[in-house]
Amino acid sequence: MPKAPRPPAESVPDRPSLDGLEEKWTAVWSDQGTYTFDREAARSAGRSSVFSIDTPPPTASGSLHMGHVFSYTHTDCMARYKRMRGFQVFYPIGWDDNGLPTEKRVQNYYGVRGDASLPYAADFQPPHRGDARSTRSADEQPVSRQNFIELCAELTVQDEKAFESLFRRLGFSLDWNLTYRTIDDHSRATSQQAFLRNLARGEAYQAEAPGLWDVTFQTAVAQAELEARDYPGAYHRVAFHRPDGQPIHIETTRPELIPAVVALIAHPDDERYAGLFGSTVTSPLFGVRIPVLAHRAAERDKGAGIAMCCTFGDLTDVLWWRELQLPTRSILTRTGRIQAETPSWVAAGPGADLFAEQVAGKTAFSAREAVVSALRASGDLAGEPTPTQRKANFYERGEKPLEIVTSRQWYIRNGGRDASLNDKLVSQGQSVDFHPPFMRSRYANWVSGLNGDWLVSRQRFFGVPIPVWYPLDAAGDPQYAAVICPEESALPVDPAAEPPPGYTEDQRGEPGGFIGDPDIFDTWATSSLTPEIAGGWRAREAGEESDFDLVFPMDVRPQAHDIIRTWLFATVVRSYYEHGCVPWANAAISGWILDPERKKMSKSKGNVVTPEDVVREHSADAVRYWAASGRLGTDAAYDIGQMKVGRRLAIKVLNASKFALSFGRVDGDLRASVTDPLDRAMLATLAEVVQTATAGFEAWDYTRSLDATETFFWTFCDDYLELAKDRAYGVRDEQGAASARAALRLALDALLRLLAPFLPYVTEEVWSWWHDGSVHRTSWPTAAEVGPATPGDPEILTAVSAALSQVRKAKSDAKVGMRSQITAATLVGPDHLLSGVRQVESDLRATGRLTGSLGYLTGDQVELRDVELVPYVKPSTPP
Repeated sequence: MPKAPRPPAESVPDRPSLDGLEEKWTAVWSDQGTYTFDREAARSAGRSSVFSIDTPPPTASGSLHMGHVFSYTHTDCMARYKRMRGFQVFYPIGWDDNGLPTEKRVQNYYGVRGDASLPYAADFQPPHRGDARSTRSADEQPVSRQNFIELCAELTVQDEKAFESLFRRLGFSLDWNLTYRTIDDHSRATSQQAFLRNLARGEAYQAEAPGLWDVTFQTAVAQAELEARDYPGAYHRVAFHRPDGQPIHIETTRPELIPAVVALIAHPDDERYAGLFGSTVTSPLFGVRIPVLAHRAAERDKGAGIAMCCTFGDLTDVLWWRELQLPTRSILTRTGRIQAETPSWVAAGPGADLFAEQVAGKTAFSAREAVVSALRASGDLAGEPTPTQRKANFYERGEKPLEIVTSRQWYIRNGGRDASLNDKLVSQGQSVDFHPPFMRSRYANWVSGLNGDWLVSRQRFFGVPIPVWYPLDAAGDPQYAAVICPEESALPVDPAAEPPPGYTEDQRGEPGGFIGDPDIFDTWATSSLTPEIAGGWRAREAGEESDFDLVFPMDVRPQAHDIIRTWLFATVVRSYYEHGCVPWANAAISGWILDPERKKMSKSKGNVVTPEDVVREHSADAVRYWAASGRLGTDAAYDIGQMKVGRRLAIKVLNASKFALSFGRVDGDLRASVTDPLDRAMLATLAEVVQTATAGFEAWDYTRSLDATETFFWTFCDDYLELAKDRAYGVRDEQGAASARAALRLALDALLRLLAPFLPYVTEEVWSWWHDGSVHRTSWPTAAEVGPATPGDPEILTAVSAALSQVRKAKSDAKVGMRSQITAATLVGPDHLLSGVRQVESDLRATGRLTGSLGYLTGDQVELRDVELVPYVKPSTPP
């Protein structure tokens, strides 16, 4: 039977393609403000109409990697879903452009390093601009603090432009009117204002105390930034001496710190040393008398069971020093070298010359060699050193073990030294819904295990200055207890470049004058205020117009699991102090992206894949499909194959949509026009998919939503379109054709909306072929609007799809083309499935070219038996 001519199509391209869609729609979305937060509508409807996102500000130091694409896609899918559910979505973006990563990139890129002692050089030109051959410190040109800061600002702006271009290309539906930089005036003022309030309430304090120090980057390091790594060392069995001359052997990996020993420590229940507690011994080489004390942190089964406590070799030394109130005999300086001057407690002893000639000013490694050689010569080294792999603390970005150095630093109380506060902050985590839920335990475990307050000061250049000054007494000594603070209205301030209230610049550094605090905040001290920065908290506090009360507490914080201990916890701390509540209702925790060897992708490991070329090769929709296929909280492999599947899906959306729209406009009530059992079954199945996809998003399980929609879509394309095709062309009857055409449009309309959060470009393109406005501003589908007016039976689609699969299998097994005719066959299957097939047999016959008898036989499995075929023969081409 000849096919009916196709009605004229709507504005559907002859050859739809993914090429150019990103450029086209990115420009349209920007010009039309498709994703702009409508604050007037939000204010009219109230806070319940808003869905606010505390978007992670990526570090602007170099290039983005696939881990960014992975986690930001998850958030964007939820943002798009909520927007289609009618929420006013507050979706800001910031750039984290201060701190150590930026400084390191600037050093490498320009070939410079900051030196606070140098004067500012106008019109300074760096020796390199991305073409430096070496990044060794010795090859870097020292520049003034201000010159260095200017270069940081210059390079971060360049990086941020590249980041924005990629984020736009990936289709992230951010509101680009809500952009901030963590180093801009607004962010600096917000950070300084929050700190000054912490200080006024007693939540921030300064102290001179031992702390972890990175000798490479010359800065203090917080507990949350530690990384334990194996580090080669050696145990040295060293003799200390009792008054009667008898040796007491200890084992140490740090013999160079023997001059800093303040006690020997053993467990109080260790009978070997019970008689020594309260007595004194003499240190080898240096002859310093030190006490033998008891502490339960001593490990009886480690080494000799007695250890030297020096100030300071490790965190256990700090614990003993604090709890046993031991003296401080520090010899290690911030440079990682032994101090140049012979300490007073060594100067009068037998080791004064050894210290002055072979230890002073040396690196820890060189000093160790000198001390070990001297111990060997004196007979105080028992045997030779035994090689070992010890666990050492590293700064997460560092390459050398951290040292413990006494310095003056700023802290914010975080429960590390206050059990009551610790309990309150653990409890705050119970008020946040973590997705997946098990991530809450990571938060609780971290907070419960803290052993110190949050160190927030850093000895760097590019960052938010700590906004205080100190008066100098008549002798020119700083009075640290008499902190001078600015007014909130004067913020931001730079104490290194501005005088405090009541002083003039010429009094800087002069007796009776002042000095500014030279340090900056660590990056988390500012990033922990992203809800306040993005939401306009400072403006609200000043009585100005602000979005803050509309968006705070925010609805979700999306982030990776490795920074629960830093960014997430720090934000909880600041919100608890300032607002007395948690900063968001939900925390969506993403996993890592792994390389082919199942290792985390990171810049420091050198195994990252940058997204730009990947997006251009496979399309943004394809890359987003790969990202959305990974569940929250689960690490995912970088998988080009998955991207290819996503590209195939996007292309199929174009082609299937072209077919569905190829019959011209369908007027009237579409749902009422659907009368055929197969069409009603398809729409009933789709209604169930809508329910599943909606439930997935509501449960923060984007992958379930994508999987349900995609599975149905391929059934729709591979089975339903083929089954309904002849009828849609009007081959048999007009009522059947009208039913199929209406069903196609209803299904396509819903499918585009279901896929829109994942594949924003191709769905927007197809939507524009037959709708006004953006698919991303239309409503999310509901089961009620998708289902046919007359209820359908999803089992019919299941049954006929299974039967069609058997028809195809029979032809494939017979090695004949799909256009071959089946002149006789028997369909076997359960009665309820056979009943479904009988209702739509005409569509099955037309699609499967079943031209002869078709029998039915009850059975457990669906199969086609007794098949008789007439192979299709392609007509010969006329001469």
